[in-house]
Amino acid sequence: MEDLAYALIAAFVVFYGAFSKRLDSTVISGPMVFVAFGIILSSEVTGLVTFKEHTLINIIANITLILILFSDASRINLSLFWKEQDLPRRLLGLGLPLTILLGFFVAVLFLTGLPLWQAAVLATVLAPTDAALAQAVINSERVPGRIRQALNTESGLNDGICFPILLLFIYLADTSSGQYPTSYWLRFISIQLILGPIIGIIVGYIGGKIVVWSVNKGYITGNFQRLSIIGLSFLAFFTAELIGGNGFISAFFAGLIFGNTARKVSGPIYHFGEAEGDLFILLTFLLFGAVMVPEVAKNFNWSYVIYALISLTVIRMIPVAISLIGKGLTLPSFLYLGWFGPRGAASILYVLLVVDKSELSGEEIIFKIATLTVLMSVFLHGLTAVPGAKAYSQAIEKTPSERISSEMKEVRELPTRKTARKL
Repeated sequence: MEDLAYALIAAFVVFYGAFSKRLDSTVISGPMVFVAFGIILSSEVTGLVTFKEHTLINIIANITLILILFSDASRINLSLFWKEQDLPRRLLGLGLPLTILLGFFVAVLFLTGLPLWQAAVLATVLAPTDAALAQAVINSERVPGRIRQALNTESGLNDGICFPILLLFIYLADTSSGQYPTSYWLRFISIQLILGPIIGIIVGYIGGKIVVWSVNKGYITGNFQRLSIIGLSFLAFFTAELIGGNGFISAFFAGLIFGNTARKVSGPIYHFGEAEGDLFILLTFLLFGAVMVPEVAKNFNWSYVIYALISLTVIRMIPVAISLIGKGLTLPSFLYLGWFGPRGAASILYVLLVVDKSELSGEEIIFKIATLTVLMSVFLHGLTAVPGAKAYSQAIEKTPSERISSEMKEVRELPTRKTARKL
């Protein structure tokens, strides 16, 4: 039966690819299609995917997370980030901590069965945004470049920033359970958070220099230039894990340093990472629909739905509004930036990490709420991406130019995962 499921998944990837460009012009997104197909394959519908454990999805998820962290970080030009990207600096430096803090307080109030540190874990799992769920938001040429780049840069960095925070809360939750002494976790956290970045910086810098040198000498073929993103991301991950550091943090820092070291020759690498990354992301969404979504139906709780809705609205929009006070943006811009903070691949990968790498009390609640939130986000943000971009651009066009001077401020654009299209 599993062979049949694998064959159907492979055939579906080919079938979706044949119509992918046509679907790009509709409100139907890739994650929506793959989640829906995953649900069809699930044990609750056709029963073609009946994995009792998360083994396969964990393998796909780990590969995806390594590639996402490396690839997204490599797109960030640190020089431009500090000089021109004031909106994402606010969103990341103030909005992201406020999102985690507000998510924590709401979880404490609404989810009385969840211990304090586990509430913090849930808030952190749902803090990163995923631009892949609303590509029209990032790619619409009618939306001011400054706004698009704010969302693009935010989603490229917040998953890497959230990861060490998530590790910290997981360890604090484990410590509070009394399984290990505080001294053990302090030492463990220090090693993870120090060695991971160090290895990533070394791999990213040396790897970037080698690629640039080889390209300039004409020694490297185009295929291997593109393959370097896989080699370096996994080299950073496994080297860090080998010496006790955190491989995911290492992959993030490797991508960040590599992208800024090999900026002049990284174009082909972006395109390759985009293709490979998109495939693994869509497979993650498919397995999410096939394996994780069916588990939400068991012992269904409406308080989980309420928290998921609050997470996608209030918990996102209020911190965004607060973080951007004084930047001169109009109300449509506040609403646009606040609403389009979809939860996607990073939240899926993080909740799997919580469930499979720890033994926290309340992990079932975390799993179900995170799954519900991502499921709702896939469809709500996917369906509103195209009409939302159009409505926002029309609102901006009708606003007097002197009132939108902040939105129209020119910024040099950073690479996105897909080629921009006109809407």
